Amino acid sequence: MKHFRFSIIFTIVCLALAAWWGYTHGPEAGLRTMLSALVITGILAVMEVSLSFDNAVVNASVLRNWNDFWKKLFLTVGILVAVFGMRLLFPLLVVGITADMGMVEVAQLALNNPTEYSQKLIAHHAEIAAFGGMFLLLVFLNFLFDDEKDTHWFHWLESRLANLANIPAMSVFISLIALLFMVSAVEGDTKLVVTLAGIWGIVVYIGVKALGYLLEGEDEDPETEGKQTGSGNIVKAGVGGFLYLEVLDASFSFDGVIGAFAITSDVVIIMLGLAIGAMFVRSMTIYLVEKGTLEAYVYLEHGAHYAIGALAAIMLFSGTGVHVPELVTGLIGVAFIVWAVMSSIAYTKRQTT
Repeated sequence: MKHFRFSIIFTIVCLALAAWWGYTHGPEAGLRTMLSALVITGILAVMEVSLSFDNAVVNASVLRNWNDFWKKLFLTVGILVAVFGMRLLFPLLVVGITADMGMVEVAQLALNNPTEYSQKLIAHHAEIAAFGGMFLLLVFLNFLFDDEKDTHWFHWLESRLANLANIPAMSVFISLIALLFMVSAVEGDTKLVVTLAGIWGIVVYIGVKALGYLLEGEDEDPETEGKQTGSGNIVKAGVGGFLYLEVLDASFSFDGVIGAFAITSDVVIIMLGLAIGAMFVRSMTIYLVEKGTLEAYVYLEHGAHYAIGALAAIMLFSGTGVHVPELVTGLIGVAFIVWAVMSSIAYTKRQTT
């Protein structure tokens, strides 16, 4: 319970704010709108957790080899970036850039005319999906194309895919092909911006990976010296690893932010609901690290990466105009996690008999 104590307190505060906002704002403000705000906030929080549970597992695979300093930074600065940066400021920034508006003007639009604000944001869903989809696809592919990974969930398939690590830039090659397929299905006047957004997703992934290796130094903890982090040996603890987790969280949050507007156009309620979910994802990450869950369930990290691969595919499809309900997206991720846990339990039993 100690791992979730702050998240529970944070949830109570956010629900109180949601109740106050619903009771005092809107043309029909009152008890009815207060109850509606509370229900919607709760739904958004559950949706965010279901969409991002695999994010928590991947975060834990990276975070488990970090020292206390970087763990604390992840839980303080990182949560501020996740909650306020990605759930509030990023959507405002997207609308501001695309509509050539100032941030103050966009904020006023979001509060005073949330319907128009949501329309402007959703109008650029294809670019957002291309960026996030490319980043997540590379996370998934580089986990598969890892010839140093000894544990394989689907051994016949993964052991062969791991050999593709010997082909330079294989994951980038496949990602570019996926981007070309996506771009071929979007409308003509948006092809260029979608292509550029997808390329930026690839550039950011490779840039963060390169930065991690450039900035990594001697590990201060002798017990973790020489160890690589999870996610296909992508980064070590440090600035590069911290940036990697923040961009990863951003890629996950894109789908949640866009999907939230299908439930409500009230940006305050959206921010509060998604913030609760983001906080619980952080708590789950620390819980998984401190309880050694990844070591106890050997295929859990595999399941999380397959869920990431599925989410990347869904984002790319959604960018072409194919709507995939958020419930389906969340259930796919949960299904992979549950499957991985059950496979891990079966593996442990075979090892002990």
